[in-house]
Amino acid sequence: MASGTNHKPTWFRYLPIIAIFMVTVVGFFTVGDYLNFDTLRDNHKVLIGFRDENFRITVIGFMTIYILIVGFSLPGATLATITGGFLFGTPWGVLINVTGATLGAVMIFLAVRMGFGEKLKARMDASEGKIRSIKNGIDENEWSMLFFLRLVPAVPFFVANLIPALLGVSLLRFVVSTFLGIIPGSFVFTSVGAGLGLVFARGETPDLDIIFEPHILLPILGLCILSLLPVLLKAMTGKKELLK
Repeated sequence: MASGTNHKPTWFRYLPIIAIFMVTVVGFFTVGDYLNFDTLRDNHKVLIGFRDENFRITVIGFMTIYILIVGFSLPGATLATITGGFLFGTPWGVLINVTGATLGAVMIFLAVRMGFGEKLKARMDASEGKIRSIKNGIDENEWSMLFFLRLVPAVPFFVANLIPALLGVSLLRFVVSTFLGIIPGSFVFTSVGAGLGLVFARGETPDLDIIFEPHILLPILGLCILSLLPVLLKAMTGKKELLK
């Protein structure tokens, strides 16, 4: 029997990304209305009571929900991060939030890479001229690019999952850069969630614009610049060599 008869059809590799897209569309029109602060405020006492009686189940259940929200790009990732802080406090909340977000990101990363990334990477590897130069530049500065995508608040989380998958970034580098790169932003929103009990007691809504406050935003932007430092040093070194 010919070995080619066991090959899966070409369209098979698109099934994961198609499934994610379909769930995303359905989820946007169904669960979007429930993933809001009103729902959290109305049920926060029930959630706290359940957590106190079933801590391990709460951790596993919450992380599973977080993975699904990120993996299927459903609305509510920010609310989930805040809820993690509300339920588990800042230290544990950051760990649980970052782990759930990373696993969800891996889910969509693998789906996109399976459908488009490997084929696009092969084309870029086989290309010449300017495209090849761009590919080489990306390969040389991959860590800087990955951390920059995660640290910049203006880059949507979904986009930061797509770009590495389409550029053939290794799974290990994607996981490490995602886990470490989202810690600063996750820490901010988890901390907001940790103080949510007092906010609800006052009948208020948390201010999510806190991440754009100078004392929060400037350190994050500093990390962005630090992530690009190797790229800048290489560029400066290259120019000096050209002048010799």
